[in-house]
Amino acid sequence: MSDLRLEELSAATVVAANNLTLKPGQEQYVAPVSHSIAEAYVNPTTAWPRVVVDVDGADGESTVVGFIMGNFDASADDEKLRSCIWRINVEADAQGRGVGRFAVHALADEARSRGFDRLTVMYEPGDDGPEEFFARIGFEVVGETPYGEHFAALRLTPA
Repeated sequence: MSDLRLEELSAATVVAANNLTLKPGQEQYVAPVSHSIAEAYVNPTTAWPRVVVDVDGADGESTVVGFIMGNFDASADDEKLRSCIWRINVEADAQGRGVGRFAVHALADEARSRGFDRLTVMYEPGDDGPEEFFARIGFEVVGETPYGEHFAALRLTPA
């Protein structure tokens, strides 16, 4: 990875985000980016969708290598949903190169700047699932949904 940055969605980046590919077996753990984009427009005051762009320092060319969408709703009835990751997708060829970690840390920084002291995520456990990734970043399982999905939380320390 040359230089990673987050960008708001644009006509060009939406198309690139929709074309992100996952490693075989991962598709069962994450909804398509197009679903997230639709949700962002349904919940524009709380949704925080961003693409992760890799900028090549040599020629300045940029490539969308990931997508993350957070949701910030301090008044949500369920405390676990007040500051959370709704979606994260990383291009198959870019996985293992820090893209996901960068995206989650950027979302955590945004949550912290909004006054939240934790970031949550909900995911389905499984062999090809994201549990190991979230655990490496520091998320700890704090509960389970009625459907067996895990709720995990990352404590945010003040900046």
